[in-house]
Amino acid sequence: MAQLSKNLEEWLEKYNEFLEKLRQEGFVQTSTNAREGLANLTSALVSKKPALPWIQDDLVGGEEFDVPVRLYHPDPLRSLPVLLYFHGGGHMAGSITVYDPICRKLAVQSSHLVISADYRLAPECPYPAGVTDALTVCRNFGEVLEKREVEYQANVSIAGDSAGGAICATVTSAMQHDENVNIDKQILIYPSLDYTIGSQSLIDNGKGFLLEKDKIEWYFANYFQNSEDRRQVSPIYMEFSANLPRSLVITAEFCPLRDEGFAYVRKLEDAGVDCKHIHFEDMIHAFMNMEDIAEDQCRRLYETVASFLNDGI
Repeated sequence: MAQLSKNLEEWLEKYNEFLEKLRQEGFVQTSTNAREGLANLTSALVSKKPALPWIQDDLVGGEEFDVPVRLYHPDPLRSLPVLLYFHGGGHMAGSITVYDPICRKLAVQSSHLVISADYRLAPECPYPAGVTDALTVCRNFGEVLEKREVEYQANVSIAGDSAGGAICATVTSAMQHDENVNIDKQILIYPSLDYTIGSQSLIDNGKGFLLEKDKIEWYFANYFQNSEDRRQVSPIYMEFSANLPRSLVITAEFCPLRDEGFAYVRKLEDAGVDCKHIHFEDMIHAFMNMEDIAEDQCRRLYETVASFLNDGI
């Protein structure tokens, strides 16, 4: 039987006590405190921030919005493959700044040129703004690198955690028959893939494990503001074909989105897609943002991602 990491169990006990106190005092969830919450969590619990020789901010031009990006190059004298990264945060929180230490680690560990995208967020910019921005980055990032005369390899990968995983899966589905865009690999880290909120893990893990079912519902209510068919826009119900990129899916046992990840893996396999699935039996959602109390697990995650990107697994 799976058992929660002792470090996380102790942290969650204190966190849940704090959360209950806030609720008793009349706490109201807003986009501001959701963003502050993820930022504070990450800055407090991801303390190691590797130095890189070259980091630059830029804009990827789009038809309706120029998407801010941050470029992380671990070895500017070499031509490296590109990894496009889309952060988590329920489509409402997260940013380039919040995920800066995570993207630094990804660049160093994987020897990839990482491009972190600051896609638009709800409620100010509801669906499909974030997806549109992701498509813009996937199609046009090369213009930024070429303008800067940065050499890079043709094989491009895409990665994201939580809501960023949803964006990745949506983008790869939309581009699977597009001959002008070649995404070689995708990495989905405890991804959100089913907006209908119908899996058993949402019941099993929907309270007490940091990301709770009622907060997921609140995220989605802010993200979908125009009566979208949530089944139709869920990556788990989109087309699966052998044209989808090679995939690495990472799930966590005590995550409310666990079952969506498992179901997505099965559909990839049924479609004939080369897929690797890594499951952390002692972890919760967002543990990558809590590295200081999940050091061994985060080390394994980064090593797994690097190995996958470099054809080690």
